[in-house]
Amino acid sequence: MIKGIKHIIFDLGGVILNIDYQLTEKAFIEAGITNFAELYSQLRQTDLFDKFEVGAMSATDFVAELQKAAPNNISEAQVLNAWNAMILEYPLRRLQILQQLRLYYDLFLLSNTNEVHEKTFNDVLMENHGIPNIGVFFDKVYLSHRVGLRKPMPEIFKRVLDENGLKPEDTLFIDDSPQHIATAKELGIQTIFLEKGMTIEDNVFKDVQRS
Repeated sequence: MIKGIKHIIFDLGGVILNIDYQLTEKAFIEAGITNFAELYSQLRQTDLFDKFEVGAMSATDFVAELQKAAPNNISEAQVLNAWNAMILEYPLRRLQILQQLRLYYDLFLLSNTNEVHEKTFNDVLMENHGIPNIGVFFDKVYLSHRVGLRKPMPEIFKRVLDENGLKPEDTLFIDDSPQHIATAKELGIQTIFLEKGMTIEDNVFKDVQRS
């Protein structure tokens, strides 16, 4: 743990919530979109996913665009189920760590996400742990589709710092994407990059007391 920290900003997927992007690709292929990897790449170039992540496109329009691009007929339910397939579980130990850390630090969540995934990751939390909203573990939550900004834009980091009166040097940011870590470093925020195979429970907060 880095010394001199008063505030911690967490990413969600891959840090607190387990996710697997390949499961979404597999689900789309099973639904009949056998060229999903190619389709995903093409639609990324048209900024479909970026628009959805900053709230510039509704879930209805997002689903319709995927349906339109699909070579086979695919229902709205199939699109949503496949899109959500990547969302797995919250390991209990990580939630316990958040509870303990909040006794000593200001905690913030900063996630690139969308309205479909927000509903799903809260539903998973409720179903598995009886907790209705991930926000209960944090002082404030910043979701890209709600604030209209996404990582690695420096503006979203500045917004978290400015709105909460945080000094970069007193703030730690934990993420599993190197480009997000790079922006935080440029702003003077201390960082921990969770490389593949690393977890906050085994590599960062191993000594945090169990609740």
